[in-house]
Amino acid sequence: MDNLNYGVIGNCRSAALVSDTGSVDWCCLPTFDSQSIFARILDAKNGGEFSIEPVGEYQIRQHYMPKTNILVTHFTNGMDTFEVRDFMPRYRMGTDDVHCPPEVIRYFRHISGRPEVVLNFNPKLNYGDGVTFTRLMPGGLKSVMRNGEYESLYLYTDLDARRILHREPIVLDDNAFVMISYYQKITMPTLEKIDLEFEKTRVYWMDWLARTTAPPASRRHIERSALVLKLLTYEKTGAVLAAVTTSLPETLGGVRNWDYRYCWIRDASMIVSILVRLNHRDMARRFLEFVLDVIPYKHEKIQIMYSIDGHKTLTERTLDWLSGYMDSRPVRVGNAAYKQKQNDIYGVLMDVIYQDLLNYTNIIDTYEELWSVVRTLVRHVRNNWQRPDRGIWEFRNDMKHFVFSKVLCWVAIDRGVKIARLLGKQADADDWAKLRDKIKNEVLSRGWNAELGCFTQYYGSDCLDASNLLMEHYGFITADDPRYVATVRKTYQELCVDGLMYRYKNHDGFGEPTSSFTVCTLWMIKSLNRIGEKRQAQEMFERLMGHANHVGLFSEDIDFKTKRLLGNFPQGYSHLAIIDAAMELYNGECDAVL
Repeated sequence: MDNLNYGVIGNCRSAALVSDTGSVDWCCLPTFDSQSIFARILDAKNGGEFSIEPVGEYQIRQHYMPKTNILVTHFTNGMDTFEVRDFMPRYRMGTDDVHCPPEVIRYFRHISGRPEVVLNFNPKLNYGDGVTFTRLMPGGLKSVMRNGEYESLYLYTDLDARRILHREPIVLDDNAFVMISYYQKITMPTLEKIDLEFEKTRVYWMDWLARTTAPPASRRHIERSALVLKLLTYEKTGAVLAAVTTSLPETLGGVRNWDYRYCWIRDASMIVSILVRLNHRDMARRFLEFVLDVIPYKHEKIQIMYSIDGHKTLTERTLDWLSGYMDSRPVRVGNAAYKQKQNDIYGVLMDVIYQDLLNYTNIIDTYEELWSVVRTLVRHVRNNWQRPDRGIWEFRNDMKHFVFSKVLCWVAIDRGVKIARLLGKQADADDWAKLRDKIKNEVLSRGWNAELGCFTQYYGSDCLDASNLLMEHYGFITADDPRYVATVRKTYQELCVDGLMYRYKNHDGFGEPTSSFTVCTLWMIKSLNRIGEKRQAQEMFERLMGHANHVGLFSEDIDFKTKRLLGNFPQGYSHLAIIDAAMELYNGECDAVL
């Protein structure tokens, strides 16, 4: 599979990746972070898939149904034509309840002729660890684990289930469906019911996007990314995932393979800020309720990440029986980074809280609980800002005094001061303002490298880091400050290759990075625009958008030479930055959010 040519479907409970030939190659049920039922993307032989194999030569193309997360794969050989509409049901039931069952629906729409297909239903439960046995049952098939922990999966269909089981050709001469369900159905699904599920889901996504207030000039760049970000939210808790996959490598054959099916406080806060700007203010309410749930006590240590259910222990292990994406081992589940100390998380979270209070959205019944969190965050910064940490890039070797971490500590205190003033807590505001100024003065003196003439990655370093581009975006420094202009230009000179950005180039414990980090390219685009290089910024943006896959999706990384997508997918960090850059480049918005 070249260039991660997958579309993603989902319903804010789980998600699946469907290849450009119509094969479901990744899906975890019942939730995003459950064990996989299909994982061909991580092992072509042992991962499991649900592929569609037309008999004969067919032309295949794929696209999203406009303004939805419904994926359409179109098959034709001239006379025989059909399409598969893949989706996971999601729609409102009454005012508050949302229907989002752990189901994948494959709706076969007959268009012409009598196409023949083989449906290769090949689930491998529990990440393919053990033997999955599939047998006939009334209305379809049931798959179970033959060894290890019990797990099961159900397939319902109005096609001949026996022919599916034995992978025999099936003639499509009318519309049909296949439903993959984690739960056994009480009432058998019918084509009429599937039609209704499809229409309700289509209307849901179209309605959600219609309430997105992206200005017309940037809307063409924003809509798909907005739909991706919504899909990455978890209905049950309000958590936001970084991506729906695990272990897709930053470099082919490398070991930078991480599980991204978790909620990073920093990434989620940035995503929520973007969605609030797009008029989805309920996202802030849900996310901050999640934060209040995971930080219940004043003494509680704030982790950089949590499970989507709010669990705090994310033990990392390797699945050695899987060969990895294009033989890139190891395959990891869990993420040991949850133990890391990253001081930047306080600033992005405080910024979300401030943005909400500033807009008077009344996300919670009273502000007392949130004010307690604000005071807790300030206390954490006061106690920790002078200590080294792992930084935004989660270095696994040394802790250092990273400049960006210090800047985000400043952001935390700056927003704390502003929140205190909004709530009439002037004494707190005055006290915190002194700390804010102290942090800023230290960063300006110790983070600046006079010999290089720019801000560097950490105190005393001569390494450049793209995260320092955000100094101006968060209001730490102005765009016309000569120090910021010099940092942007020097960072572009050192880290930009063929219009794509490195995060940094120095050794990080796993070697030196070899691929471009997409969000950093977008940070550079925004920074260039801010310092007056508007034409260069727009050209760089349009060039980057040309590297999207066939349905407009981005992963975490891009290979500098081949321009293939790499890393976990689809990546929330990349898509939120696309929205942010597009809104500024094409609408002149200059909110200091990201």
